[in-house]
Amino acid sequence: MQTIILAGGRGIRLDPYTRILPKPLIPIGDKPIADILVQQLKSSGVEEIIMCLGYLADFIKLYFQDGSHFGLDIRYSIETAPLGTAGPLKLVADLEDDFLVVNGDELTTLDFGALYGHHIAMQADMTVAVHKKAVHSAFGVLEIKDGQVTAYSEKPTINYWASMGIYVINKRVISLIPENERFDMPDLVKALLSNHAPVVSYESEDLWFDIGTPADLEKAKEVFRELKLS
Repeated sequence: MQTIILAGGRGIRLDPYTRILPKPLIPIGDKPIADILVQQLKSSGVEEIIMCLGYLADFIKLYFQDGSHFGLDIRYSIETAPLGTAGPLKLVADLEDDFLVVNGDELTTLDFGALYGHHIAMQADMTVAVHKKAVHSAFGVLEIKDGQVTAYSEKPTINYWASMGIYVINKRVISLIPENERFDMPDLVKALLSNHAPVVSYESEDLWFDIGTPADLEKAKEVFRELKLS
């Protein structure tokens, strides 16, 4: 199983930490985020990792080198200008027919092997790992049609499926990504849907953190320390 790790972003929301280190190398306990991720990928059956780098790329290359220390092969693809979350895929050579794509700051207990197996079974162009989230409204919510109130809910809880930033993609999808342009995963999903391509979901109840702020980082450290995953 082949995996692309997207690790080229600046991690602006985690400033000032990311002025010194790229976000994937920020420690959770004794190990950087991306170290935990790489170990999980190996345990799931991943044999080769391609890291798509940009910001502070040399730091990440120095840490992971050729991957032999982790018992797998790691190679690198470097973007010279920000290409978003899908654009870097266009630069990667020697892709397998189906491959995993993971953000380099993922902290999750998701079974990557099960996700990949689901994608293959569904014969999809893209599989998106999704996690159910809830938003608790502090206000009454009204439904209105033609100026008339048709329904009213007092401070409802609204549930929705959030993308976990983890995908399995068939390489035929790469043709939809423009060259040398910023192109994000939502753009790719929309392009696939407009072409009536099969895009499926993989519903996960696993632990998952979107580490966007220092507060998110501290919460992740606490939980992963309790689970002894770091």
